[in-house]
Amino acid sequence: MRVCLMIEGQEGVTWDQWVALARACEASGYEGLFRSDHYLGFDRPGERGALDAWTTIAALGTMTERIRLGTMVSPVTFRHPALLAKSVVTADHASGGRVELGMGAGWFEDEHRAYGFAFPAAGERMAMLAEQIEIVHRLWGGDDDEVSFDGAHYQLESCPTVPAPLQRPHPPLIVGGHAGPKAAAIAARWADEYDLVGGAPDEVRAGIGRIADACAAIGRDPASIRRSVMLQTVVGADEAELRDRATGAMAVFGEDGDPDPYLDDLRTNALAGTPEQVLERLAVYADAGVDRVLMQHLAHEDLDSVGLIGREIVPAAAGL
Repeated sequence: MRVCLMIEGQEGVTWDQWVALARACEASGYEGLFRSDHYLGFDRPGERGALDAWTTIAALGTMTERIRLGTMVSPVTFRHPALLAKSVVTADHASGGRVELGMGAGWFEDEHRAYGFAFPAAGERMAMLAEQIEIVHRLWGGDDDEVSFDGAHYQLESCPTVPAPLQRPHPPLIVGGHAGPKAAAIAARWADEYDLVGGAPDEVRAGIGRIADACAAIGRDPASIRRSVMLQTVVGADEAELRDRATGAMAVFGEDGDPDPYLDDLRTNALAGTPEQVLERLAVYADAGVDRVLMQHLAHEDLDSVGLIGREIVPAAAGL
């Protein structure tokens, strides 16, 4: 199993902290560093700033050498698909071919209202996702020098496909969510990977099954789509350190009090424990069909946790 770090960038992550996180990931053996694509914090909105996702990724690409960089996920409501495709290609060139694009329908209505983004009904956002992912896929190259598209939501007229991304045939394209019928069908048609957002191993196994069924329905080999899961993660070298780090993670969302109920929930639906306990849990997710985990690290200033995971979990997880 491959291990990436996942950071909620809208929770006040500064540029200096992004640089420190990227360098820690490179030094600690992580496969990649992913970030959310949000502009507004979920708790106490307005108190914490958010740097733009794709600008951040492009800049980090110039100062890293190995790690993959990407979003989990970019909402269709933020950017026109031609702009999104161009932004990712730019970051791909800046990084020497190391970016990945996660796409989703968007969900945080308060954020859209604050920034003036339209927030259509869920069904319409899913239709937008279907059109966007096709446009991005086609603009990233293939046999056509230009792309025209006449959809219900987007229209392109002879849009050039140059410059092409460095990665061939294109940067990995990930659909993220809960593997509902519409998302599963879109992913089966276009995605290289599906990322399930949280859930206990049995829930993740069921989601992977829905993706496999959607692939089979159109004649695609289910094994050709990679399977990942994003899981909030709290790790401590011992129980005392684990409780301290759980308290720090709770504080990100203004929670305090006894960390034990919080840890109990993570042990059921995500990852929490000593490195040995987390590896045992990752083995269960691997058995459910997961081949990559994005560890959601909420206390982004805590680089000691990043190092502990890199030393004790990343190498051992490679054998799962």
